Amino acid sequence: MTTDLLTDVTDGVGTITLNRPERRNALSRPMIEGLIEALRTMESSRAVGAIVLTGAGGAFCSGGDVQRFDESGGEGGGSDEVDQEAVELQRQHQGETVGRIHRCRKPVLAAIPGAVAGAGIGLALAADLRIGTPRTVFATAFGGVGLAGDYGVAWLLERLVGPAKARELMFLNPKIRGEDCQRLGLVNWTVPEDELADRTAEIAGRLAAGPSHALEGMKQNLLRAAHEDLDASMHAEVPLHKGTGLTADHVAAVRAFVEKQAPTFPTGWHDGD
Repeated sequence: MTTDLLTDVTDGVGTITLNRPERRNALSRPMIEGLIEALRTMESSRAVGAIVLTGAGGAFCSGGDVQRFDESGGEGGGSDEVDQEAVELQRQHQGETVGRIHRCRKPVLAAIPGAVAGAGIGLALAADLRIGTPRTVFATAFGGVGLAGDYGVAWLLERLVGPAKARELMFLNPKIRGEDCQRLGLVNWTVPEDELADRTAEIAGRLAAGPSHALEGMKQNLLRAAHEDLDASMHAEVPLHKGTGLTADHVAAVRAFVEKQAPTFPTGWHDGD
């Protein structure tokens, strides 16, 4: 792999840490390629029930490496023509990072300790759930360096905060801090900085131990709901619902409900498995 990215699997939770703290975890090619491999591996691993994406050194991800842009004559490398090979490579990278997080069969939680900007916002907003602290700051940042934006940030913001607010965030680049991030829906929870690790572990652990088939079906329903009407969504959700009704998770949970016990899902990760 690469030192630009760290991975760990503990108690059914796969953690991916963006690790360039001296650059606020700005994207590098080794980091992107490592992230692609880590996401593929964790999504297919039976030892992983949920995935956490976070950043080292108090930041999440500052997006593209502006210092590298400066050293190479800009994002386009000083050329006066768009490099089509670079376009295709970035399309692949975006699809295998933001796209894969968005489509991932397993729940993905982004833990955002501090700054998140540019393409980093795409990585964060593609996650199913997000948790921040009073130090969390969102800034689209693209306009400040004369770029239109990439990594799905416009698409994700449009759906998460609505068209008017998405335009404000893209055009004017305000810094959204702390609890304002939660108010806008950029994060689900805001916790004190010293509680971020424990709260992240708690939520991720609950997801990892949950009913994996049901969670996967829920995510498919939610993704479909974003682009289909109600009738089409209801039509498609029935076979998924009926299918989960055949699982050991469902049978065990029904029995626990009748016995007034907390359910334990056979397909969820359990200590000692």
